[in-house]
Amino acid sequence: MDFKQETKNFIKVVVYASTSLTYCYYIAKLIPKGFTRLLTFLPVVLLFVSIPLFFNSVHLIGAISFLISWLANFKLILFAFGKGPLSPPFISLSHFLSFACFPIGKHKNTTSSHKSSLMSYGLKGLLLVIFLKGYYDYGDQMTPMMGWILLAFSVYFCLEVMLGLSSKIMGLILLEVELDPQFDKPYLSTSLQDFWGRRWNVMVNRVLYPTVYNPVRTLSSRVIGRFWAPIPAILTTFAVSGLMHELIFFYFTRDWPTWDTMLFFCLHGVSLVMEIAIKKSVNNVVKWRLPHDHITTPFVVAFVFATSYWLFYPELMRCQLVERAFEEYGAVINIAKGVISPTLQYITALHDDNKTISLKS
Repeated sequence: MDFKQETKNFIKVVVYASTSLTYCYYIAKLIPKGFTRLLTFLPVVLLFVSIPLFFNSVHLIGAISFLISWLANFKLILFAFGKGPLSPPFISLSHFLSFACFPIGKHKNTTSSHKSSLMSYGLKGLLLVIFLKGYYDYGDQMTPMMGWILLAFSVYFCLEVMLGLSSKIMGLILLEVELDPQFDKPYLSTSLQDFWGRRWNVMVNRVLYPTVYNPVRTLSSRVIGRFWAPIPAILTTFAVSGLMHELIFFYFTRDWPTWDTMLFFCLHGVSLVMEIAIKKSVNNVVKWRLPHDHITTPFVVAFVFATSYWLFYPELMRCQLVERAFEEYGAVINIAKGVISPTLQYITALHDDNKTISLKS
């Protein structure tokens, strides 16, 4: 990895993104919400889709593709119609830029009770290093399933740290925002509806719900009625999520997609529809509730792990994320050594000179 080139590209992307969002902020004051405003945003949307292609670093690709190409673009689409976190009245330019680029939710004077402590993020970062190191050093000696478990936890803790810290830092800078909880203990999910709707990557849910789910449900209710309208809305939402994940994997590999990730999300969309349909059917006959949490949770977690091992794990292996990540860690460590070592030598030499002068005097 060419660290200097990546740094230059990152500076360029910051300038491009800031300039583009500033344009959207001011053009929206001149053009009323609706399709006309959306058309003026389209060049920015296309730019944001292409931005991850500037990078080779897996860390920068992962962060930029998720925060800019996905979240920022979807927020801009909502903003074009006067909705979403970019649309509160009297929002300042600094808040607009921050809300667009970071997983920050509502504009309020109080911070969220879900805000985690720095110690918590430090612990998650340590666990991330432990799981990644275990997979990198001993992955060849493990069964594929055991290797996937280590890699899955690594991905989870990476997302927790990356998204949580970015929103927390911006929240501390802006002081007047409510921070979205990015995850809510997904390993305790009692159903697929609970996992996808309330516990896994909450910020994505809050963006997909108004941009995809609500419009499709409204349209479907006119065709098939309100009772069954959620079904096409759910399937479409999962399909869009699958397409966005395929796009992110394309940024990593620069290769034609295998569509395994798309199949993973479509499978979970169909499974969620079946779960909801069963609940509705049973509730029409008898008043029924799910069994106790400690019975359903293992089944939900096992289903998510098994299907992701089948369809998600091969994509992560194809991207060689762990190997590329450790190459980048090594590059950063070498750069740090190059800076720290001469500094220590200078301090030592300065100390020895002062000691010699003191002895002579």
